[in-house]
Amino acid sequence: MSTSGKGVDGRQARWDKHNQERRQVILDAAIAVVEAGDPGAEFHVQQIAERAGINRSVVYRHFADRADLDHAILVEIVEGVMERLLPALTLDGTVRDIIDRIVVAYVEWAAGHPALHRLVDHAPIGGALEQGLDRIATVIVEVLETAIDMLGLDLDEDDAAAIDPLAHALVGAAFSAVRRWVAREPRRPAAPELAALLSDSVWLILDGHARRLGLVIDPDLPVEELLNIPDPEVARG
Repeated sequence: MSTSGKGVDGRQARWDKHNQERRQVILDAAIAVVEAGDPGAEFHVQQIAERAGINRSVVYRHFADRADLDHAILVEIVEGVMERLLPALTLDGTVRDIIDRIVVAYVEWAAGHPALHRLVDHAPIGGALEQGLDRIATVIVEVLETAIDMLGLDLDEDDAAAIDPLAHALVGAAFSAVRRWVAREPRRPAAPELAALLSDSVWLILDGHARRLGLVIDPDLPVEELLNIPDPEVARG
């Protein structure tokens, strides 16, 4: 009976793997269909099935209904954005490097995938996009809190509590600016100039809050050197 059970488990594992692979083929096809159309254009299950090389009925063996498929597509798109952005969310380089790295990664993705950006932009409130933005902001909060701890800054309760909403505000503002930029035709300024403007804006906000706390940070100083300063007063103006 044990051997038989292992056989059943093996067949089930292979079947699950097959289903996962087929589901991924469908999602890849859906994203290809979206990208092939104009931003905001409607797309249909039949188009996805044809792109995936399967019958339309097969799609609904892997997704409960159109709403389930649409949600899975949004999640897949957001996961793709996360793969681009999360590696940029580190303390490597200078403060300016860190900000530029994050902003440039996002602007370049939006510029290269306007139809995908439009689709996630119009997702229902509380959907995949909001969850993705929240993940990015949460990581930024962790980076900021790490930097603050390593600098030995003693924030009061209100300032410490404000880090989270500030990070979410920065992420939300950057997304709104890119959303407006992607929707405009012609798309001006060019992506590099937009990224530079957004990076400067993020730095000015962070610098303003740092100065309010009495801390003057050189944006071109490697963070590794900044965080190794034994006395935080050295970084103060």
